[in-house]
Amino acid sequence: MTGPTGPAARVKASHTEREQVVVTLKSAFVHGRLTKDEFDARAGQALTARTRGELAALTGDLPVSPHVALPARSPSRPPGRAGRAGRPLAKAAAGSGACLAAASGLVLFAVDFLDPRGLGNPDHPWSALCATFAFVLLILALFIAVLGSAAAVEQRRSSGRLPPARNAVGD
Repeated sequence: MTGPTGPAARVKASHTEREQVVVTLKSAFVHGRLTKDEFDARAGQALTARTRGELAALTGDLPVSPHVALPARSPSRPPGRAGRAGRPLAKAAAGSGACLAAASGLVLFAVDFLDPRGLGNPDHPWSALCATFAFVLLILALFIAVLGSAAAVEQRRSSGRLPPARNAVGD
């Protein structure tokens, strides 16, 4: 098992390249081109390989098969955006739920502690203030839910799980 020589063989191998070699080795094992012992030894060497030349040496004697599917490379996220784009509906539900819980707690606090005669009593200013703030929290919860739904639809469209939006003017 000898690999290519030259400057390209000394380039450091990435984690994705190591995984691709292991996938290639798995395919060769499944198709009977490698024994179990050969596969185990080469897969171990692939996971510890440091350069592309070492990886190429592990698959150099295997025929290139058109049905070997390499894993698709996932688009890389900008460093500051890691974790922000995933699950917009869950985040919207959490935000809306927090607003609704705060509004409910505020109403209960106003009814039970501030004004036992009822919420919105004009004789008690704190009661009216709590009712107004609870209404604002309800509107905020609705706003968060709508934005989260829109973000989820856009995320599904961009990933190809929904058809593109139709243009109402041109259709």
